[in-house]
Amino acid sequence: MKAYWFDNVPGDQRDPHDSGREVSPAYLAKLGILHYNYPNVEDVDALASQRSYKNRDEITISPKTMGDVYEEKVKTFFHEHLHEDEEIRYILDGGGFFDVRSEGDDWVRIKLEKHDLMIMPAGIYHRFTTDTENYTKAMRLFKEDPKWTPLTRGGETDKNPYRQDYLKTRNGPALTSHEQHELMC
Repeated sequence: MKAYWFDNVPGDQRDPHDSGREVSPAYLAKLGILHYNYPNVEDVDALASQRSYKNRDEITISPKTMGDVYEEKVKTFFHEHLHEDEEIRYILDGGGFFDVRSEGDDWVRIKLEKHDLMIMPAGIYHRFTTDTENYTKAMRLFKEDPKWTPLTRGGETDKNPYRQDYLKTRNGPALTSHEQHELMC
């Protein structure tokens, strides 16, 4: 996994858009993002048991598996949204980018590759895209039956109770200026 500030330069969403400014694991944790690298599924099974993930499935996102709808779907995944459930992805093959909103409402880009597992909290604004290889095979894990409803960002979504709970958790106790600097580096 690699995390950095999105460069906001026009171009294909699947390009790296690497600003050259890395984001620390501590700052990702402040946003509620958890990351693990598991070279075998047994580690994923242990995490699933520990966090009470009862269901899972696998999805392959590529032109070969999705045909003519691939480009449309990738653009849809890239629309900013939130979910009312944690989003857990384990990359089985290929890779892709998750972009998440920072405290200042900027995009943090997270590059996931084979064996990366990421957990995003309910209520965080995010988006997804494949990388330039146009291939992601991922396992999705769920606590219960999945609720696939992406809630597009807007005034009503900002008031969503899951969003409000996320903001309370993310903002937590005030940090000293030194702690803030450490998180940003």
